[in-house]
Amino acid sequence: MRVAKSGILACKVAQAFLPAVSPTFLSAKSHHADSGSKVSLFPLFVFSVFRGFLQFSSACTRSALRNSASLLGLLCLLSICLPLTARPDTSADKTTVILVLGAPGQEEFGSNFLQQAESWRKACTLAECDLIELGREPVGETNDLEQLRLALANQPTNSPAQLWLVLIGHGTFDGKEARFNLRGPDLSASDLQQWLKPFLRPLAILDTTSCSAPFLNKLSATNRVVLTATRSGAEQYFTRFGQFLAEAVLGQEADLDKDDQVSLLEAFLIASRKTAEFYKTEGRIATEHALLDDNGDGKGTPADWFRGVHAIKKPADASSVDGTLASQFCLVLSREERALSADQRRHRDALEQEVVKLREQKSQMAEDAYFEKLEKILTDLARCYQ
Repeated sequence: MRVAKSGILACKVAQAFLPAVSPTFLSAKSHHADSGSKVSLFPLFVFSVFRGFLQFSSACTRSALRNSASLLGLLCLLSICLPLTARPDTSADKTTVILVLGAPGQEEFGSNFLQQAESWRKACTLAECDLIELGREPVGETNDLEQLRLALANQPTNSPAQLWLVLIGHGTFDGKEARFNLRGPDLSASDLQQWLKPFLRPLAILDTTSCSAPFLNKLSATNRVVLTATRSGAEQYFTRFGQFLAEAVLGQEADLDKDDQVSLLEAFLIASRKTAEFYKTEGRIATEHALLDDNGDGKGTPADWFRGVHAIKKPADASSVDGTLASQFCLVLSREERALSADQRRHRDALEQEVVKLREQKSQMAEDAYFEKLEKILTDLARCYQ
């Protein structure tokens, strides 16, 4: 029964995609090939459809999985006919990164913070995003805390474009309030919570400092990804997580799903893994354990809850698993991703989130109803690429 349903589903999704393969596309492909340009197999389309589709496959038979693999091959053959041309985002869709360097303290820490900042600067250059750097220039009449407040106040609060806030430096926690150490007055978690309250746009807050976990508790909200280097305010020693995170965002080693781009989820997983390896290699007790929150529950999830990019554990309270939104935050986009408009990407991301929610409800649904809803979502996903 499941094999038959998967076969029917494969045909319908392929049928939705077929109109995109026209003689115009075929001739365009031939023209591009003659000119020596690389013609992509459009792996983004395959990845987007099957990211959700294969997540529920563990409950299927081997025959059903083979059927899914056949559909994957069919879609690859169809998509070879599609030329990919990067579509530049408008200013309203352009990602903004606010990079804040905290007070360095000792010289060795300052050097490490500058290295992290350089990795982020290179990544932002590749991403062609808007970069706002604070904490590098000599202190002027306005202190760093006020400059950060003004930088956030000048940002649109309801834009469709992503806003990334990256905090590099030291943190403290007095048992009541966590703070990010700046030159001059420090930034408290409560202050940042108030400043970010009006923001409805997609927002990523990456606090790579010691004692950073309380920031996650206060800043967690819908449409936000919050990363912290520690799982509690008591983890107060210098953190290595930030360095590994900056390297992961810039490089391709963290591309776990091989879609030619690194998501924030992937960067978090690789940085957490390398942090753990550092303490193991050095023979030290780990004094930092990073957390990720993107479901708005303010609890956070550690990297060891994931296998690859998929969560293998679930919260005890049956809330949604973290990671879905973070997987859709990518700073440096692949060629295939840039070929989509910002509106296409947003629509695709919304459909992918529907697949994840549907998968979570699968055990409570009749099989026919589940496949019917899945068919509609996957068909709509296919149409995103027409």
